[in-house]
Amino acid sequence: MEIAPGIHRIGDQSMVNSYLLEDAGEVTIIDAGVPGYYRHIPGELAAMGRTVADVRALVLTHGHTDHIGFAERLRRERSVPVSVHEADAALARGEVPNPAKGFGPTKLGPLIGVLWFTMLRGGLRIPKLQQVATFGDGATLDVPGSPRVILTPGHTPGSAALHIASRDVLFVGDAFATYAVTTGARGPQVAPFTADAAQAVASLARLEEISADLVLPGHGDPWTGGLQEAIRQVRRAGGAAKG
Repeated sequence: MEIAPGIHRIGDQSMVNSYLLEDAGEVTIIDAGVPGYYRHIPGELAAMGRTVADVRALVLTHGHTDHIGFAERLRRERSVPVSVHEADAALARGEVPNPAKGFGPTKLGPLIGVLWFTMLRGGLRIPKLQQVATFGDGATLDVPGSPRVILTPGHTPGSAALHIASRDVLFVGDAFATYAVTTGARGPQVAPFTADAAQAVASLARLEEISADLVLPGHGDPWTGGLQEAIRQVRRAGGAAKG
């Protein structure tokens, strides 16, 4: 699905998002969703006028399994390098437990819905990453689009947003969500399964000065109402989604 020129999304219903970013004929994938998304990559790339051979990198916004999805398969079968913030490398490799502390607020319908959604797409058995490169806060990555890393700890220790200044777009990962998979709530909010909700909200101060007309979360629809307004709404909601 085309989100903006040169930016496509894999992930129907906006429950779990994976993005493809094209720049000068080459592609960076941002987050790998669930394993079943792998089969959609060739078709989505074709809609962009590209092929799998044009994919140069997979960048993870953090190390949770619902963002790792097809990463190991893409790395193993296509030799596409995978990277994540250094504070989440062990999590991405499955060497440490998920730092989230339970489900947090839930509603049965949405929770069953996302569990069923992920189960049908292989999300209950995520292949562990065998190799993952790392980056630090403030780095400009040498991948198509040249995203700049802004560390936003709270959801996980290495949760990071990726700013593409040339496109006026910010990939926020789970720094905040516009859809809560555990409650069905919509709009900017602390993402479910956040390890430290208070820290996640505080970390949003690091995004306040960024210019981004388009904000793309790991869960939920694109946000075009202004980044500062999104931050205001997350702060107002506070830690209601603490998990």
